[in-house]
Amino acid sequence: MRVVVTGASGFVGRWLLDHLRAMDDEVLAPEVDVTHADRVRDALDDARPEAIYHLAALAHVGESWAAPRETFEVNATGTLNLLEAARSLTPLPTVLLVGSAEVYGRVTAAELPLREDAPLRPVSPYAASKVSAEFLGLQAHLAHGLPVIRVRAFNHIGPGQAPTFVVSSIARQIADASRHGRSSIRVGNLTPRRDFTDVRDVVRAYRLLVERGTPGDVYNVCAGEAVAIADVVDALLEISGARLEVVQDPDRVRAVDVPVLLGDPGRLQRATGWRREQRLEASLADVLDYWRSELARTG
Repeated sequence: MRVVVTGASGFVGRWLLDHLRAMDDEVLAPEVDVTHADRVRDALDDARPEAIYHLAALAHVGESWAAPRETFEVNATGTLNLLEAARSLTPLPTVLLVGSAEVYGRVTAAELPLREDAPLRPVSPYAASKVSAEFLGLQAHLAHGLPVIRVRAFNHIGPGQAPTFVVSSIARQIADASRHGRSSIRVGNLTPRRDFTDVRDVVRAYRLLVERGTPGDVYNVCAGEAVAIADVVDALLEISGARLEVVQDPDRVRAVDVPVLLGDPGRLQRATGWRREQRLEASLADVLDYWRSELARTG
């Protein structure tokens, strides 16, 4: 299959490229600013893909509070530009829009695990931009027949993730503290519970959905298990063997945080046969090993 991946230089994009190539897909990864409609159109005209994996986005929830306009421009308007360019192609490509479970927002215990028909209550600029992008995709499918498949990805982790994300941040701090003899790490709010999936399982789900998903539908990509950030910290410390003080840093606490995100992967599993292969403990160990190697390499 001839495919285009936007945002290919990002954390998930790099893993997705490796997976697609391992599956013998012909992969094109144009470095194009999705906020420029003409550049997006030219890139897709040149590529003529059978499928598009749209990953390009500003993906940090916390940072979206400081840059709401830029977040919306990239995530929503950028998606509109891509959809408009895709529907001008013949034949029409399948478009996988990678969204976020943050669109569910604050939920009650009675609503868990979250299914795709749950109400959307975005509480951050990032989440609002992803709601907009997702519904632009639905509109393109319903109005123009573009085969759009929407994904709501829950938290994913793995080697190579930026240290601005919680698991990678904690693992990097532990590796750095052990290397330099520091006695503490700094954290934000440890009470939220998140549904973590290894990035290697996430990219498998994406390709399976392009092959077997139903255009117009939306799919949770998640493990179906919620883990408190505090438990992730404890697990990383245990894996590392380090004894470090855990200090809460007010600068790392978000203005508004979603207490629990727990998804139901049933629709994804029924459509594709996908199952999680990487267990959380193994993923955490891999992230820690990555940062040990990276810090040893860079000093």
